[in-house]
Amino acid sequence: MAKPAYVIVDVDIHDHDAYEDYKAQVTPLVSQFGGEYLARGGTLDIVLDQLWKPTRMVLLKFPSREAAKTFMDSEEYAPIRKSVKIILPAQLFCLKE
Repeated sequence: MAKPAYVIVDVDIHDHDAYEDYKAQVTPLVSQFGGEYLARGGTLDIVLDQLWKPTRMVLLKFPSREAAKTFMDSEEYAPIRKSVKIILPAQLFCLKE
């Protein structure tokens, strides 16, 4: 049985309308590819910040690394991913359990 994979996103929101539009487009796609949101935003308790200063964190869980990659590489997500690179600076990581 495949182990779950977690997608960790740190996004720096400068255009809240664009971010709301992005969320509206990406949320159903995440579900379509078997993913679920575990956390979106909320209070960050930064304990140590020597390498990274996160802004707004989002944590998603997919059934496997392959499912997460399939979502991120999908034709459906490609135009959304392209637009988000322009309007929302972000870091994205995929961590397999």
